[in-house]
Formats: sequence, C-alpha cells, structure tokens
Amino acid sequence: MNAMTAANFRAACGAQEPVTWIEAAGAKLAVMRRGRGFPVVCLHAIGHGARDFEPLANLIGNDYEIIALDWPGQGLSPADGHPPSAARYSEILTAALDAMKLDRVILIGNSIGGAASVIAAAANPARVTALVLCDSGGLVKISAFAKFFVGTMAAFFRAGENGKRWFAPAFRFYYRRIVWPRAPKETRERIIAAGYEMAPLLRQAWESFAAPEADIRHLVPEIKCPVWIAWARSDRVIPWALCRAAARKFPNRKITLFRGGHSAFVENPERFAKGFRAFAKKALK
Repeated sequence: MNAMTAANFRAACGAQEPVTWIEAAGAKLAVMRRGRGFPVVCLHAIGHGARDFEPLANLIGNDYEIIALDWPGQGLSPADGHPPSAARYSEILTAALDAMKLDRVILIGNSIGGAASVIAAAANPARVTALVLCDSGGLVKISAFAKFFVGTMAAFFRAGENGKRWFAPAFRFYYRRIVWPRAPKETRERIIAAGYEMAPLLRQAWESFAAPEADIRHLVPEIKCPVWIAWARSDRVIPWALCRAAARKFPNRKITLFRGGHSAFVENPERFAKGFRAFAKKALK
C-alpha cells in the first residue's frame, strides 16, 4: 500500500465537506459543522475522525450544531509534530474553542477525546455547560496490570508501524470483535482500511496512556457541570468495571449503559440520540 492510498483511507474517516479549517495551539484542524442550535463539540477516539459523529448530526442536527474535529494526524488534519496525549488534546480543544469563538458548549468525548474533555472542563468550568463521556480514557488507575496491557497494545501497533503482514488481519479482528462489534460495516471498514497509516500514532497514544499524568481521576470531583456517562457495556478496551468507581464520583452525573464495544453514538445511534436530547434539554435549562 503506498502512502497516498493510505492517506486517502485516513481522510475517509475525517471531516466531510463542507470543511472548516482552524488553527489551534499550533495545529491545523479540519472541522465538520452540521446542523444549527446550541454548539455540541465532538471529540473522537484515537485513530478515528470527525466522521464518527456524522450519524449523530443527521439525527439531532435540527436542534443542535454538531461540531466535530479531526485531531492532528487523523482524518484530514495534518500532523502537528507532537505525540498524541489527552493533555495535548485538551490544550488543542481549548484553543479550538477560542478559534471558533465558542463561549458555551456541550462536549462529547470518546476514549482519548473523553479524557481531553475532562481536563478541558476542569480548566474551563464556565465554558463547558455539560459533558458527555463515551468510554472515556483517564478513569483507570495506572496499575502494574494497566501498564502491562498498555505495553501489549503499544507493541501491537508497533508491528503495524513496521508493516508486519499479520497486522492487517489482526487489526480487522480487533475492530470487528473488540472495538466496534455493533458498528455499521461500512463505518467500521473505514477505520480498518486506515490501520497501517494510523499505526504509528496509535502506538504513540497507547504509550502515553501509561504515563502518570494519564490518570485524571483527581479531576473528577472538580467537574460540577452535568455529566452524562454513556458507556458501551461490552467495552474490552476501557472496561466499565475498571472505570465505574471513578465515574460515580462526578458530582452531577447520569449513567447509561449501551450495547456495544466502544462508541454508543456509532453502535447504538438512535438510542444515544434520544438519551442525548433528554440530557441536553435538562442541562440547558
């Protein structure tokens, strides 16, 4: 697979036309804006893109503006020269809100996007009206077992980075059986097709998950805004059982468990949209 073909696969996961471009904390970001109403800023998982939130925009765009970013080096956004981490992405997120002149928002964060949104919400309480966490990172103790698991995953993606032939079928199995077992086939295949292209960034991201600063549980009590924890109950990447104790410490929380592996808004979009409407209506009163 040549670099141009791989880049095209990556782009297919990202923001779709019309695309807005912004500068944020030294990164150039592609932004997909759909619908109208109160702004809902959507932050995707590592190796994915803004297009993950396209079904949500189709379902609730008549009442909310869905604003989905491509993180650096993902989707259409070029790399920014920094390794990915929740801390770096929270910096980018805050700068992106400035660039788009958004004073009050609801944040939806998936995986590393969830961890970034928690950090940003703690630092900008007046700006984040409500927070939706979908299988968020950052809520697990960095134990010896966690470090072993993270190291194993980093090694897996290093194999893809090195072009190992076995990586392609293994990555397909990983997404079909573990990450997105209930996602629409076409949506899942877009991510799978970009596996080799995204492997270096995935390896860097997983390495960051073992760093002490990746544990953001201490920030949870500081988040006073309404928080909807919308977790896929079959997640084996960030299991609910390991995050439940921390999640229950958000002062103003609602918890809903969905069928699926890692992203309820992709795997169970109608139920997620219905739940979001009810949560947002109450949060915006």
